[in-house]
Amino acid sequence: MAGDLTFYTHPQSRGRIVRWALEEAGASYETQVVEYGTTMKGEDYLGINPMGKVPAIVHGGHVVTECAAICAYLAEAFPAAGLAPDASERADYYRWLFFAAGPVEQAVTNHAAQFVPRPEQGRMFGYGNYELTVDVLERAVSAHPYIAGDRFTAADIYVGSAVGWGTMFGTLPKRDAFLDYFGRLSEREAYRRASAKDDALAAELQPAQAPA
Repeated sequence: MAGDLTFYTHPQSRGRIVRWALEEAGASYETQVVEYGTTMKGEDYLGINPMGKVPAIVHGGHVVTECAAICAYLAEAFPAAGLAPDASERADYYRWLFFAAGPVEQAVTNHAAQFVPRPEQGRMFGYGNYELTVDVLERAVSAHPYIAGDRFTAADIYVGSAVGWGTMFGTLPKRDAFLDYFGRLSEREAYRRASAKDDALAAELQPAQAPA
């Protein structure tokens, strides 16, 4: 199952999360860039992801979408990388991976859209309110050096991306715990390698500048 992996992405998308995961996993993969508004909504790509969104991977003929799912899948598909949790890490690994994919994602996007659920709607929206979600996330990243304990796992790729992007773009506050946590992750060789590849790809996709 280690071969035959195609990565569908765009460098200005959540595909950067999966690029990081692929680099951490040491996977050999082919990159297919899917453009917004054209090939991303085309018949061929919709056959892979009917949502018309990136990222997606096809590995050994099987499609995986959703960043958190792809991170967890790659951890299992490439066990030699050591990204999957051991028995003592498993509870926190799954807890915080899906907390970031669920409550954090909902809270951050609704907050950015200036949608504030009324107090009586808290149960309906799952995350309660933005402030509570941010406080819980802060406690989670402060409990250990990494989200599941003392060792980096695939859950850190997803949680770390949420924290890194959130503090960069202002959708999360720049609390010391967030900055310290992402600071550790951003020093990783695989993170730097993935970022460099996506930055280079983004530069290639920029339209040529007209002469002055």
